[in-house]
Amino acid sequence: MPAPSDFLQYVDANADNFIQRLSDAVAIPSGDAAHRDDVVKMANWLNSQLKYYGVETELIDLGKHIMDGEELQLPPAILGRIGTDPSKKTVLIYGHFDVQPANKSDGWDTDPFTLVIHEDGRLIGRGSSDDKGPILGWLNVLQYHHQNGKELPVNIRFCFEGMEESGSEGLDELVEKESKAGGWFAGVDCVCISDNYWLNTRTPALTYGLRGLVYFKATVSGPARDLHSGVFGRTVHEPMTDLITLMSKLVDGQGNILVPGVDEMVEPPTESEKEIYERLDYSIADVEESAGAQIAISSNKVDVLMGRMRYPSLSLHGIEGAFSGAGAKTVIPAKVSGKFSIRLVPPQTPDLVEPLVIAYLNSEFAKLGSKNNFSIENLHGGKPWVADHRHWNFEAAKIATRAVYKQEPDLTREGGSIPVTLTFAESLGVNVLLLPMGRGDDGAQ
Repeated sequence: MPAPSDFLQYVDANADNFIQRLSDAVAIPSGDAAHRDDVVKMANWLNSQLKYYGVETELIDLGKHIMDGEELQLPPAILGRIGTDPSKKTVLIYGHFDVQPANKSDGWDTDPFTLVIHEDGRLIGRGSSDDKGPILGWLNVLQYHHQNGKELPVNIRFCFEGMEESGSEGLDELVEKESKAGGWFAGVDCVCISDNYWLNTRTPALTYGLRGLVYFKATVSGPARDLHSGVFGRTVHEPMTDLITLMSKLVDGQGNILVPGVDEMVEPPTESEKEIYERLDYSIADVEESAGAQIAISSNKVDVLMGRMRYPSLSLHGIEGAFSGAGAKTVIPAKVSGKFSIRLVPPQTPDLVEPLVIAYLNSEFAKLGSKNNFSIENLHGGKPWVADHRHWNFEAAKIATRAVYKQEPDLTREGGSIPVTLTFAESLGVNVLLLPMGRGDDGAQ
């Protein structure tokens, strides 16, 4: 079934107005805590837009939080509803109107908060893809129905927040509360989130899984202060040496996780599951182009894609407390901390993986025979999520994708995390669909 011709004509006729609205949204620098007033301004702007097109809304006070020792008011969440027909499905739409902070000096060719139309047609500006653009995509649909007096085919509920880039503080509690009888989300049949990307620039995608995360900080300390290597080298147990040894025992060069029991939690894929990865319009060349070098772990496309989407991965991120400046300082650091994370897939959870990591590193440190002190802490984590891509929610999205793009969508699992996805799935007990509006070359953020 093709997309309705009158709708496509409306989009073409109103493209300039849609782009101007996106430009207005991008111009509000709703970024970090230094721009908290702008995040609130963005909430009020979006709220007024929704109300203009017939959405009943409420700005929800999420309370306060502490950031860098300062108590700050959290920006409000926007809850909305339009349509109450019991004969129709009710769809909950989630998005976020905050963005990562940005300066032109970060590597931008243009002012990040001024929308620019590139000569190839791309719209460049902070939030144009993550996630103001997708939110306005839904607003454009509302405008079409409102101005043409057309009835929406479904009831819609909205949940838009301004803290996604800072951990979605306060949102989990709000979703859990509003999912109960009498709440804004009561009676929701499915959820749709547009906050991710296609694999490439060629083929639209539907996403049915996200990896979780558990992030660790491992610390080795010993001397009372930093020491000089000319005086103390090969004389004392050096914290850096111990830490490097420990971190070398976490993952090998092929990506295999060396912590006993972590990789083993995950069942091998079925043949039908492998076929999904084989069909994806993504190649080793795409992987290496995205990475900027020919460094893919394997030449087997299925293995590489499952490594990104279906299997856990362990990455080493950095060492805190070590010398990293220019020059040749010969210091022996008194205390160093290594940071690493594990991306999780079902049935793994932070609670299941954490004790395995802690026990393993404590055991490996004991083998060193070092007189230094070792500790490890879990900084934060989130559970993975996988949905049934054969559910009617996904089937409807497949039909819509074929109608608009004349293509079969890729079915993907993302390597990253959107924690609120699982909150919606667990609180509402319904299917959640990720419907990416961004292309693979958008440059997340």
